[in-house]
Amino acid sequence: MRLGRFAGTELYLSASWFLVAALIAVLFAPRVELVEPGLGAARYVVGLGVAVMLYLAVLLHEGSHAVVARWCGHPVRSITLSFIGGRTEVDGEARTPRQEFAIAVVGPITSLAVGGAALLVGRALPDGLLLLTVDALAFANLLLGLLNLLPALPLDGGRVLKSGIWAATGSSLRGTVVAAWGGRVAAALVLLYPVLYEPLLGLPPQLVDYLLAVVLAAFLWGAATAEMQGARLRSTLDALRPRELARRALAVAADLPLSEAVRRAQEAEAGGIVTLDGAGRPVGLVNEAALLAVPEERRPWVPTSSVAATLDASRTLPWDVDGRGLVARLGGRSVTEYLLLGADGGVFGVLSARDVQAALRG
Repeated sequence: MRLGRFAGTELYLSASWFLVAALIAVLFAPRVELVEPGLGAARYVVGLGVAVMLYLAVLLHEGSHAVVARWCGHPVRSITLSFIGGRTEVDGEARTPRQEFAIAVVGPITSLAVGGAALLVGRALPDGLLLLTVDALAFANLLLGLLNLLPALPLDGGRVLKSGIWAATGSSLRGTVVAAWGGRVAAALVLLYPVLYEPLLGLPPQLVDYLLAVVLAAFLWGAATAEMQGARLRSTLDALRPRELARRALAVAADLPLSEAVRRAQEAEAGGIVTLDGAGRPVGLVNEAALLAVPEERRPWVPTSSVAATLDASRTLPWDVDGRGLVARLGGRSVTEYLLLGADGGVFGVLSARDVQAALRG
């Protein structure tokens, strides 16, 4: 659900938020009843108001991420409030450890500041619902700020740890892997929460405690694993040099018999055939599957252009395209061969999607 814009960013509310808001209202209602007896069903309305207030504080936390990310030069797509809290979608990766640190640490600092301010305000208030609400705001924000500083991805503290490892080793990948393992350890510890509940608090754990522990552990483990896999993929893409995978290309006249084009390509040890127009400009790229579908006995009578795909922007790439740019072009497309064009617009080589996939796997 789109709510509008906040801190210059599109703001969305996930359907799961209503579930957690209802849960907060139910869990908070008994405390409201203790402070203000006789409210009846209105105590749930107060609990719902507390849920809204807490998520406004989460919004400040996420908005601070968005502001600093934009200050660092990264476009921010959206902020989404959901069951697990909030998520700020930032385009691109931090370019330096300092940027990573700044974008990550500002969120917990904001939460701790809000919690500290609420704590000070609460000291000046008399007993009652207002004090109960302000105390809840203080406790939730201080807890949010401290938990987010844990050195475990996908928490902000994990990104702080990543920035430190990155600065010390010069490797963003190494920083991500270490912080992601921190997230996996945190997931395992969360599963112990119901077991430690009674020894620490003197109360038996409820069913909701077990469910919450499983949900949070699954989220932390899955998100940490995704961060690790994403970092490794980005590292692989950064090391990929598409021009080094390009096959030698043979340029022939469009009306040249296919058999002769194939003979010349074999003789030149070329892995791709490009057709030219009368002015010598590349206009077509022979499709390997279409070529193999033509029986050899028919090839002397078939023009090469009949098995060539027309060259347009979707089938050409600059010779110096990098790994990330290439995969962005490959994603979701049915094109199997691309023509790499040199800086002068001439033919550099032919790039097969199959060769790229093999390089990424190997």
